[in-house]
Amino acid sequence: MKFVRLSMIGIALLIATSLAGWSQQSSGKRKIIIDQDAAGPGGTDQQAILLLMQSPQTEVLGVTVVTGDAWLKEEVAHTLRMLEIIERTDIPVMPGAEYPLVRRQQETELWEQQFGTVQWVGAWTPRQYHPADQLGEMPEGKPTTKALDEDEAHFLVRMVRKYPHEITIYEGGPMTNLALAISIDPEFAGLAKELVFMGGSLNPKTDDPEFANAPRHEFNLWFDPEAAHIVLMAPWKKIVCTTVDISVKTRVTQKLLDRVKAGNTPAARYVGSYSRVFGEYNYLWDELTALAWLDPSLITARGMRYLDVDLGRGAGYGSTLSWTERDKPMIVGPPVEVQVDLDTERFYKMFVDLLTAPTPKP
Repeated sequence: MKFVRLSMIGIALLIATSLAGWSQQSSGKRKIIIDQDAAGPGGTDQQAILLLMQSPQTEVLGVTVVTGDAWLKEEVAHTLRMLEIIERTDIPVMPGAEYPLVRRQQETELWEQQFGTVQWVGAWTPRQYHPADQLGEMPEGKPTTKALDEDEAHFLVRMVRKYPHEITIYEGGPMTNLALAISIDPEFAGLAKELVFMGGSLNPKTDDPEFANAPRHEFNLWFDPEAAHIVLMAPWKKIVCTTVDISVKTRVTQKLLDRVKAGNTPAARYVGSYSRVFGEYNYLWDELTALAWLDPSLITARGMRYLDVDLGRGAGYGSTLSWTERDKPMIVGPPVEVQVDLDTERFYKMFVDLLTAPTPKP
């Protein structure tokens, strides 16, 4: 099965589909729950949340948070404070899993001694490490609002049962929260409309040493492989995946951030104040997942794969596994739509336009 580059007719059809979706606003917005390892302030995690909330076509039912790029407690605090700054405290925030299902920091350090150092280990990264019960730096100030008492897994289950087949689950971090929801209610995945997620790596074309030396390694699936396996095996009606392969075709540049900073909206001021360019390799990981869901015509080539995660404890633990229809194993999850290429300039324009637009009214 080959990846397909869309023709002009195909692109036109996708645009027509997107416009048709927008025209349905009078009958209801597109419901979504954002599950995110919400490191902050600024950066890919918070910017993706912002983009989904800034769109006039979405109804964000809640933000569920999971440890990943940072610890759960600080991610919740950054998210609450961001919502205060942009005046969207009507959107509830729920804390989720503080640790992966199986993987632990000390075991990972021993694994690295045997198989080599991993460049990014999220909350465990030595240069930024602090204990899980501490907030770390909060340059934007501590929030005064609170997260809901309800945990994320029960919230997720409650919402898909309240709105069966209407809710998109957006996953921008490790899949621990989703795996817990599936464990509580095996019908959870089937009751959702679809899953869209940033994760996995197949064969990225890049000189970034993080992937050039380990092309099947990607943090979100790697950090909690067992959770990713549970989620990818679940009976979703539709799954769309933004891999490393397409993400590395985007770049965060100071010029792009300055275009947002030139805006005079709460979201633009937040990004202008707290988002930064760090080092040579900066990508719009989660933002691409969000914007491609909002406007599928941004994606100009796509394919289908069956995905899973290596659960062996060897060098490939946590790496992405993939198959075509022809060579898939007997036991697999549903097929996954994998994004391959994008209209980069339209993507950047949509990024700027949404972040410089007025904050939608609740």
